[in-house]
Amino acid sequence: MFRARFTAGAGTIFVKLSDFITETFTWWNAQTMGTRFHTWRYGEFVGTDDFGNRYFRTKGGKIDPALGFERRWVIYNGVAEATAIPPGWHAWMHQRSDVPPSQETYVAHEWEKPHRPNPTGTVNAYHPPGSAIGFGHRPEVTGDYKAWTPE
Repeated sequence: MFRARFTAGAGTIFVKLSDFITETFTWWNAQTMGTRFHTWRYGEFVGTDDFGNRYFRTKGGKIDPALGFERRWVIYNGVAEATAIPPGWHAWMHQRSDVPPSQETYVAHEWEKPHRPNPTGTVNAYHPPGSAIGFGHRPEVTGDYKAWTPE
């Protein structure tokens, strides 16, 4: 397996060739080279969710003067899909929680369902009966509808 070696500052970064090509030419897969460098230079690892997404913030929780709060970002495990972020991490990413889920001892209630990414645009998307791409037939009109006709 070929591994590229990059030396910058005090550290060295090793990248597989396939990752290097993916990061160079696609922005929707995990991270780009710019994000990798920014994360290495300014990022502090916070935690990982059940889907393998990795979460970062500015080192030491430093406040960005342009924003007025710390920067937080995610490096997706695979395709960048915002709905693949679980609710706890979503709250942390959007500054609704100061404590990341990796540092909390939250236990889900028995009635809570596990997080599922948004299925829109996939095979698992909901299609009502009678829709152009759904299954089944549209129910017959029951007579409570009267079409308008011009006089």
